[in-house]
Amino acid sequence: MKKIVLSIVALTATTALMAGVEAGACQGCHGADWSKAALGKSKNVAEMTHADIATALKGYKAGTYGGPMKGLMKGQVAKYSDADLDAFAQTIGK
Repeated sequence: MKKIVLSIVALTATTALMAGVEAGACQGCHGADWSKAALGKSKNVAEMTHADIATALKGYKAGTYGGPMKGLMKGQVAKYSDADLDAFAQTIGK
């Protein structure tokens, strides 16, 4: 079972890197399988749709989305293009 989980995590990270986004930084707070509420405040990313994730990421970048962690997330996504964020959103969520 552990090998399966590690394989899934590696595949997700590889796919995310191909999308141009460093998934490891995200998974530090959101969990390797995206099921963790970051710092107990965020939505469960694994339960979000690809479109919802893309909207959230681009909204964080623009400063138009988010709650208490808005400032932290803006800094995390600022360096990525909207195309990078769209591609990354397709690698996680539903």
